Amino acid sequence: MSKYFYKLTSPLFAVILGLLAGAIIMLISGYNPVKGYGAMLEGILGDSYYAGETLRTIIPYILAGLAVAFAFRTGLFNIGVEGQLIVGWLAAVWVGVAFDLPKIIHLPLAVLAGAVAGSLWAFIPGYLKAKFRVHEVIVSIMLNYTALYVTNYLIQNVISDNQDKTERIAETASLRSPLFESLTDFSRLHWGIFIAIICVFIMWLILEKTKTGFELKAVGFNQQASEYSGMSVNKNIILSMVISGAFAGLAGAMEGLGTFGYAAIKGGFTGIGFDGIAVALLGGNSAIGVVLAAFLFGGLKAGAINMPLETGIPSEIVDIVIALIIFFVASSYFIRWIVQRFKKGAK
Repeated sequence: MSKYFYKLTSPLFAVILGLLAGAIIMLISGYNPVKGYGAMLEGILGDSYYAGETLRTIIPYILAGLAVAFAFRTGLFNIGVEGQLIVGWLAAVWVGVAFDLPKIIHLPLAVLAGAVAGSLWAFIPGYLKAKFRVHEVIVSIMLNYTALYVTNYLIQNVISDNQDKTERIAETASLRSPLFESLTDFSRLHWGIFIAIICVFIMWLILEKTKTGFELKAVGFNQQASEYSGMSVNKNIILSMVISGAFAGLAGAMEGLGTFGYAAIKGGFTGIGFDGIAVALLGGNSAIGVVLAAFLFGGLKAGAINMPLETGIPSEIVDIVIALIIFFVASSYFIRWIVQRFKKGAK
């Protein structure tokens, strides 16, 4: 009972402390935190358009969070989710632009291309980890930059012939939803929300209900014991990274096929892949926890856009709040100690 109580209270306290610290920073900076957070809430749920945009923002956060959480659960730190997301984005868009197929074939093919591209990009650090024990963090960090510059080159010189972005994807490869648009006053909410939900179930199913999931977790906990019991350590390391990369690639596909409909040259990282680390940490690396954390982070990001418009408070305040929440999550031991002292004092 106490174990689950701590799992629930630690992230909750981290969020509360992060919001309180954000309010203090607003006060010190001469802003009204009540108006600031009020504007944020309005930007999250103020009307149907804001609600649709909030849900749309949450979609890639769920998938990026799943990518990081899956690797964490199997003893790996996939910090290359950002790069896997970028290559997945471009691969999905390329399929959406290059082929003329019926929607029933074209859309699944484009989504699959994003997942496969992310998997192949994650295969590289997984293979190097398995065969040569090169730490996946070092390789995946470098591959983030490789993905950024390689995709920029392909967009400008191969796919779009010296343009700064590709053509728009064919309608048959689009995740756009006229139904959601009509319900949310023409927000960019798309059918990818269901793909994200399906992926949440897939992660839970693999890790909790399959032999493969048991082996992946076992290798993450203790490679020597797993090898002694007959499990293939190298195969499971690679498989873990490949599955994690597939989730990341799907996050990129959601942006390319749903939100934007094209891939453009990027001056820097999207940030979604790195925020996925925070989503996984706050969600306790569990499937349902990732969903709840993605709702929080997606809501904060979507609501932040409205803060400077309504109150003049810089949206970067929200980035500070998110950073503080991550800090307090990392300080969960101290938070648990406070909870224990509070419970003892209440007796």
